[in-house]
Amino acid sequence: MTVNDGSRRLATKNIAPGIDVYGETLVRDGKSEYRTWDAYRSKLAAAILRNMSNLPVRRGVHVLYLGSASGTTASHVSDIVEEQGRVYCVEFAQRSMRELIDSLCQYRSNIYPILADARQPEKYKSLVSGVDVIYSDVAQSEQAKILADNAKMFLKPKGSVLMAIKSRSIDVTMEPVDVFKQEIQILRRNGFRVAQTLNLEPYEKDHAMVLAMPE
Repeated sequence: MTVNDGSRRLATKNIAPGIDVYGETLVRDGKSEYRTWDAYRSKLAAAILRNMSNLPVRRGVHVLYLGSASGTTASHVSDIVEEQGRVYCVEFAQRSMRELIDSLCQYRSNIYPILADARQPEKYKSLVSGVDVIYSDVAQSEQAKILADNAKMFLKPKGSVLMAIKSRSIDVTMEPVDVFKQEIQILRRNGFRVAQTLNLEPYEKDHAMVLAMPE
């Protein structure tokens, strides 16, 4: 997408025309409107710009988003899956959930807010049907285990998972690359085949994105 200053930006087609979510630029292109996607504020955007080989988030899929916060990235996922898809947003912080509801839910029918702890997927089992993709961005010390536990309960057999690893949330004493290897090994022990691992610098320091699928 080319914006007004002539630069090229990542963008998603806005399913709620005229409404921005976090101050992003809205750009008209014919009858469609697009929202610029800031890779410095979204790890998924950063992974795309770091040449993710295959983005499993696409039109019509159902996504379980663990750690959605106030909804910056979730809003772009909502754009991508369009009205035919669903985005189940799990967030533990009440303030972030209120912001997500206020900024997204009243304008986007494909967002399903769930105030819950991602470490306890059984607590929201009745609210989530089988999903095609799990996107995990939780600031917890057991990121891979949390993702694996949710996948066992919700992920379809041919689904995919995306895990944004925050090395400093797991162990500040370890080198980030060693933390990445440790979390990837946990995924493999839980039956996942890792397709790609991307370092997210310069957009996010000490972060990596992992794309994996069940064996």
